[in-house]
Amino acid sequence: MNLNQIKKLMERKKTSHKGENGYVLIVGGSEDYVTAPALAGLAALRAGCDSVTIAAPEKVAWALNQLSLDLITHKVKSGTLNIKNAKELAKFGDRYDAVLIGNGLTRSSDKFCQTFIRKFQGLKVIDADALKSASFKDFKNSIITPHEKELEIMLINSGKDFLLPKLRESNAKEKADILQGNLRYFLQNNNVLLVKGATDIIISKNKVAFNRTGNQGMTKAGTGDVLAGLVLGFLGKTKDMFKSAVAGAYINGYFGDLLLKKKKGYSFIASDILEDLKELEKRVNALGKKTAKVEKDALKKAEDKKKVKKPSSKKENKKVTGKKAPAKTKPVVNKVAKNKTVKKPVKSKKK
Repeated sequence: MNLNQIKKLMERKKTSHKGENGYVLIVGGSEDYVTAPALAGLAALRAGCDSVTIAAPEKVAWALNQLSLDLITHKVKSGTLNIKNAKELAKFGDRYDAVLIGNGLTRSSDKFCQTFIRKFQGLKVIDADALKSASFKDFKNSIITPHEKELEIMLINSGKDFLLPKLRESNAKEKADILQGNLRYFLQNNNVLLVKGATDIIISKNKVAFNRTGNQGMTKAGTGDVLAGLVLGFLGKTKDMFKSAVAGAYINGYFGDLLLKKKKGYSFIASDILEDLKELEKRVNALGKKTAKVEKDALKKAEDKKKVKKPSSKKENKKVTGKKAPAKTKPVVNKVAKNKTVKKPVKSKKK
């Protein structure tokens, strides 16, 4: 993945109308983690979707309204999200192009997450605590985004704990091969696995990608929420699960690397990534113009090479046509002196 490919994902038709580029829903938030869904929601908007709604417990939702003018909230009348409102929110999610669940939830919402994941059949991104009580058999039409510890918990929940020793000793490519080979049921149900790490691994049924943008500063709280929001934003707009997962991982790490240079160290935080994402479209468009110029120059150069110059001399004509030039003939010199005339013999007339 590169910025030029991101540009294609972010392109809009000149005739596009409101909502055509994605309406997305985030289900999350708790009194302990109010800002997590806000980080995800603002990242989704930066990725290019048209609208973000956050479904959260009532008090949390009011707090989110104070944090941002750009986020819509759906206020759930309960202190925490629980199994009683899971069916209601799954039905509510049908209005949207894609849904993200998990950011800002705690383990007290495990039953809610399990029920919502089973009931909601649309495109979804699942992150954070929503993963910790789940099995790989539970998912359909999902991008899941565990870090390595969450992946281990999920493998144990799925009866795949025998893979853990191999995974701990493997490099990124070996891990991808092990996971793709042993999670076939999960991958065949139209799911994508995005394992966050020093090298992000993105796996679908028949594709594998590795993302190496990012640095050690990305371990700070909130960077995973930004990543999940980016993936959601791309998914809501494009409906392409694999490309959305790869693009989200790439952009999150790309801006993390820019901040590392800018701050000259690891002092940057998740909201700094969100702030710098304002430059995403500008950088993507600038790269697009640069790429277009390079392609135009290359095309012109290729056309110039095809042109054959017209021959300008007999010598060039010989080289081009392969024909020999006519041999030069010496002028005939009259051996008779110039002042003498030569009389032609007169033929005698017959009588």
